Parts: sequence; structure tokens; C-alpha cells
Amino acid sequence: MSADSPHEIAPLRDASTVVLVRDGGEGIEVFLQHRVQQMAFAGGMTVFPGGGVDDRDRDAAIRWAGPEVGWWAEQLVTDEATARALVSAAVRETFEECGVLLAGTATQVCADPSIYGAERAALVSKELSFAQFLQNHDLVLRTDLLTPMAHWITPKNERRRYDTRFFLAQVPDGHDADGATTEAEATEWRTADAALADWQDGRRFLLPPTWTQLRDVAEFATVAELVAKPRVLTPIEPEVSDGQGILGLGFTGADDYFAALKDGRLDRLRDAAK
Repeated sequence: MSADSPHEIAPLRDASTVVLVRDGGEGIEVFLQHRVQQMAFAGGMTVFPGGGVDDRDRDAAIRWAGPEVGWWAEQLVTDEATARALVSAAVRETFEECGVLLAGTATQVCADPSIYGAERAALVSKELSFAQFLQNHDLVLRTDLLTPMAHWITPKNERRRYDTRFFLAQVPDGHDADGATTEAEATEWRTADAALADWQDGRRFLLPPTWTQLRDVAEFATVAELVAKPRVLTPIEPEVSDGQGILGLGFTGADDYFAALKDGRLDRLRDAAK
């Protein structure tokens, strides 16, 4: 996935990723997607739901209930138009990729998002905008169900680059996160500790942002404690060492990240990232 030359730096695209969590018997559980190998970006990797901003996510007609766009612009360290798009994309992508809908009335979350199966498919195909979907069903986007978590920028050696904000969201009662997306070969709920163990033992592959967010989640016993943690979003763009690809990335915690890889898995990770 490295650019053809160091002078050909791909442009950044705004994106949103949602760390979907719930309280479990052995700790906080996280919803994970194991992406199909053929995906152009992060093929074969284990990731959280999310994706790039659709220009229609910037529609000011999208109604919100919860913190207003100015608050989000401050938290996400961006302008209001971009903040609106990032928050809208986070909710839209979560619905498209796993059927969880962080929307409803101003006081109540949608009880059964499965009734919007046809609309979900139309959103995925882009036949329907998220703004139109919400308007058609008199729904408002529930920004109070999201918490800003992190900000990562794809390093300059990648052919596809994203300026990504990570959000936390607890799965609403009655919602069932599913695997009904063509982007994933499998999905599962996993405690953060178990997901990290899967990585360390070579059963799954995590890119640095996913690994870092899982380590964050693993520090807490309950979702309430996790959400309550004060966070200041500082952009993280891994440094790149020429000619080393993913093995040359530099970021906070990089030594721990690479030290966890054993038995030739560095080569497998490099192959998976191509």
C-alpha cells in the first residue's frame, strides 16, 4: 500500500470510526469486524465499524439531539461543517455496517432499527442520503450517544489516506450489532483484553490505531468509566522510515506494538498491509 515514491503523497479524506462497546461479564466488550482480504484499505485486518465521509453527511438539514455542532467542532478540533460531517458519518456508517442506529426522538432511541432494512441497503448503495432517511422517518441524530475518543491520520506512505476521528458509542438496549456487511468476512464481540491476546498470539491482525484504542478500552472495567475519561484529541500521524513500510512506523507505543509480534508474524503483517 506504499505510495510509488516519497513525493507522491495521497490527499487526506475525512473519515469516522466508531468503537462500539457494551458491558460484559468479563469486562467491556468491543464489536469487531474482520475485513475481507480483498478490501483496498486494511484488507484482512480486524477493525471497528466506520468509513469515509460522504459529502451528503455535511447536510445542515440533519437534525441533532444532544451536544450541538459547535461543541463537536471544539472537541474534534475542526470547523463546524467538518464536525457535522464527521458525526453524521459516524452514525451512518455504524448503521450501514452493523445495523445499530444511534438515532430516534429527542428523548428516546429507536427501539428496533431492523425495521429499516430496506433503507439500510439504500444507504449502502448511496441511493439514499442519511439526511433524507432521517427526515423520511422523523428521526433525529442522537449526538449524546457518541463520545470523542481519538484522532489518527494515515501516514504519508499509504496510497489511501484518511483523517480519522474515533468515537465511542455504547450499544443501545434492544439493538443487535450484526455482520451484514460485504466488507467483513466475520464479526464478533470480544473483550479488549481478548482481542489484544488474539493479536499477540497471531490469530488476528490489528493496525496501530485499532491496537491503541483497544489498549485504551482495556484499562477500564465498565463502559461508564470508559466514557467518563477526559480526553483531548491530538492528531496522531505515524512517522515513516523510507523503505520499511509498516515496520518503519513510529508512534507512541510503537515499541510495544512491534514487540508483541513473534514467529514470523512481522512478515505476515507486512504482506497483509500491501
